[in-house]
Amino acid sequence: MPSRRKGPVDDDAAPSSRSFELPHEVVGASPGTLHFHSHEPPEIVLFDFHEQRAEEKKLEHIDDCIPFLDSESVTWIDVRGIGHEPTFRRLAEIFKIHPLALEDLVNVPQRPKAEAYPNQQIFVCRMVSLHNGALKTEQFGILFGKGYVVTVQEEPEIDCLDPVRNRIRNGRGTIRTQGSDYLAHAIMDAVIDGFFPVLEHYGETLEQLELQLLRTQHASSSHIFAVKRDLLELRRAIWPQRDLLSQVVRDESPHIAEETRRYYRDTYDHAVQIMDMVETFREVTSSLTDLLMTGASNRLNEVMKVLTIVSTIFLPMTFVAGVYGMNFDPDASHLNMPELRWAYGYPFSLGLMAGSAALLLLFYRWRGWIGSGRDRLGRFFRALGMGTMAPRRRSRDSSRPPPAS
Repeated sequence: MPSRRKGPVDDDAAPSSRSFELPHEVVGASPGTLHFHSHEPPEIVLFDFHEQRAEEKKLEHIDDCIPFLDSESVTWIDVRGIGHEPTFRRLAEIFKIHPLALEDLVNVPQRPKAEAYPNQQIFVCRMVSLHNGALKTEQFGILFGKGYVVTVQEEPEIDCLDPVRNRIRNGRGTIRTQGSDYLAHAIMDAVIDGFFPVLEHYGETLEQLELQLLRTQHASSSHIFAVKRDLLELRRAIWPQRDLLSQVVRDESPHIAEETRRYYRDTYDHAVQIMDMVETFREVTSSLTDLLMTGASNRLNEVMKVLTIVSTIFLPMTFVAGVYGMNFDPDASHLNMPELRWAYGYPFSLGLMAGSAALLLLFYRWRGWIGSGRDRLGRFFRALGMGTMAPRRRSRDSSRPPPAS
């Protein structure tokens, strides 16, 4: 768990759930201290249902849920937004929420955890979604007791709970016949399953990047590292949630029936599968990074090879030009460059330089160092009808006579 930042809290700063943000705490603050960053009331939606009916209602005030709490139905209160202190203070009074539990629900970011209190159970987890192609995460709290479930969302625009709401509205499955512990499981299961479409998006992105690298050897390094960073954030979100579900499955809780714990085991399996997918995608991202670096190294090697070939081609030409640039007097001796008085001396020197360059190119081609692939020089040699001129090496066993039949 990251270390806590020491110092005063800036009340004007907006809360965020970025993966590297540290919890805000005042030095010496007592346990259960709440930190609010906004005065805007949250949106509150209530679902009250039993086997025969389901009622959905938007509440203007948190006190409007009190008439539904004494019935035999299950009441789900969804609070969308964190920041309005009177609402959460009143929520704690109505449901008798422990101060430490309320702190875990309100203060962000918290590490996913599960805590059992005498009259209620609390889950703190992370909800993920894609917004305009960008990864968004938020803290999501679930508190439930006998006959009620309270959920607290950090960001109202991030939500993957519509399948649960539709099951309640339409009466599909057994959700209306079960208790609040099963509803808490259904919500937790929807939060965990919300990772799958996000991972599917990143799987397709990695496949496109891989094909782009294999075809063109070019890709945006910033794009690859952005995917790698998002996968790290997903790993930070799902890893502790897997431990949370493992704790729920392993430890007995007075608020979760034995029959419901079997459903939590299935959700735990989903979390393990998501964790495996995240690790696999991280390995693929590391492989793409290595492939990108290898491609850049190969391109650098190609550039160095071209520069080396050009320099070696000009080396004999420079030698010829340097020899004929020496100040010798042919009148002093007949050995002092007699070709300087030759009528074809200048064309001879140019032809000597051109011939040395052509011989070096043919030698490089014969060795297979240039023109052996699908580059322009290879197409040039094929157009001249030279084809592949790699030297034929005689096998060691070619001189041996064939075995007798």
